[in-house]
Amino acid sequence: MLIGRYDAKVGAKNRIALPKKFREILGDKLIITQGYENSLIIVSQKNWEELLEGTYDKPFIQSEARETRRFLLGGASSIELDDKGRFIIPSYLREFGKIEEEIIFLGLYKHVELWDKKRWEEYSKNLEKNIDKISQKLVEHVDKRLNNE
Repeated sequence: MLIGRYDAKVGAKNRIALPKKFREILGDKLIITQGYENSLIIVSQKNWEELLEGTYDKPFIQSEARETRRFLLGGASSIELDDKGRFIIPSYLREFGKIEEEIIFLGLYKHVELWDKKRWEEYSKNLEKNIDKISQKLVEHVDKRLNNE
């Protein structure tokens, strides 16, 4: 399971080293794509399909599934780590994530989010203030789904 936060820096030649604990779980062949809130998502090739769960079995005419596939698949790129666990973020993803020099890796169960450090600090302040409301909405959603079954 991928958990925890790791701070890092963008190195020479725009290389980034994936934390060793994450490499041990994810392996060397990964997929990186656009994430929500301008984060980037890093996932193993093995877990890639699970990330798309809920979109691939929906009909092409359903706009929400089509848009989500465009967002995740259209923005995706395969990456292979070098012998030191480093990779280069494609420039279009670096722009999307507004990645500068300092970055944050977050382990989130089966995938990793990559954030620009300043953007993460801004976002996490809002998250901390609102986590009770967010959690309550999730509970309400789960309760509603269970009551409909």
